[in-house]
Amino acid sequence: MTAYTPGLHVLATFTAPAAPLTDAPACQAFFDAQITERGLVKVGEAYHTFPGGGFTAVVALTESHLSIHTWPEHGLATFDVFLSNYQRDNSATVRALYAATLAFFGATEQSKTEVRR
Repeated sequence: MTAYTPGLHVLATFTAPAAPLTDAPACQAFFDAQITERGLVKVGEAYHTFPGGGFTAVVALTESHLSIHTWPEHGLATFDVFLSNYQRDNSATVRALYAATLAFFGATEQSKTEVRR
């Protein structure tokens, strides 16, 4: 019997220009489009903008979650996405969603950890 692997979790830190790191509504529209395009199912979300412009977002998915926290005053963000492999192997989707996020923010990766669950 092959061992079940629950999924892939990417945890990353990146630098980006301040403008996209302060635009929570644009990030929300981007995340929503990515979720739809990749056939994922959103079941909840929380977005909060801080004084000074940074924001935090957590999106709950039936497949698990994605989240971001931004510090525009430092040109920095932390991001993570975990997708379960329950009905299909989502490893490529995790990597594609991360790559699309870097492109959306015009970001440069500072660190990335892939955790196979």
